[in-house]
Amino acid sequence: METPIAAGRYRIDSHLGSGGFASVWLGHDPDLDSPVAIKILAGHWTLRTDVRDRFVQEARLLRRADSHRLVQVFDIGELPDGRPYFVMTYADRGTLAERLADGPLPPGEALRTAQEIIRGVQELHDLGIVHRDLKPSNVLLRSAPGGGERIMIADLGIARTGEHLSRLTLPAGSPGYMAPEQTQVDGAPDRRADVYGLGALTHHLLTGEPPAMPPRPLGQTLAAVPSGVGAAVMRALDPDRDRRWATAADFGEALARASGETRTRALAPRGRPPGGH
Repeated sequence: METPIAAGRYRIDSHLGSGGFASVWLGHDPDLDSPVAIKILAGHWTLRTDVRDRFVQEARLLRRADSHRLVQVFDIGELPDGRPYFVMTYADRGTLAERLADGPLPPGEALRTAQEIIRGVQELHDLGIVHRDLKPSNVLLRSAPGGGERIMIADLGIARTGEHLSRLTLPAGSPGYMAPEQTQVDGAPDRRADVYGLGALTHHLLTGEPPAMPPRPLGQTLAAVPSGVGAAVMRALDPDRDRRWATAADFGEALARASGETRTRALAPRGRPPGGH
């Protein structure tokens, strides 16, 4: 299929990235004179009803959440060739994966970033949504008014809602960040699978790499991390989900206590060139 030049009223300017099911494009909203990101289902999946339904469901879940800690969806439609698309927030500072390509963040900034991601995941859980694919490339960065930066969780393509959590599910997730139960057929991953993903993300923020298998205590890889922080991360990464923190909020509170910081601090400003989606 040809490269689209527009999606509804939105002009398409450039390609931002592609995944297994969809591509993301930088677009422009002429009515609001604002950049947007446009996610378009790949052409070879258009006739697969289950994939198409999942794509539309992702847009609906993000719209339902309607949080500044998640990518927000503004519009949905269909291209003339039948491909569905939805229009969402443009992350002008790229992804957390791009940020971490430079190495780990300073411990204080790493923990503040982790707390923002944890809050976003807890908002999903409060709506009965389990993300199942938490990883640095699914965490986006956007300039905040007046300086600073917003963190937004993206890609609910394999998310599951409360009414589906107990049904048969196939293995899904990303190696290095997914809980052991996500590798099993009918592992029925619940919110504790996301707690594992949050532990893996926090480990990456602090050390510059995802945890090894099996995870090694953080004190063995980064002496600057307080022992309580390391213990909280290791509990999040426990292979036995019954031994993990029960909720994302519990993990966040444990990190806050261990680091001696409150959970109300904003993400520290960073000066980074635009990029990403």
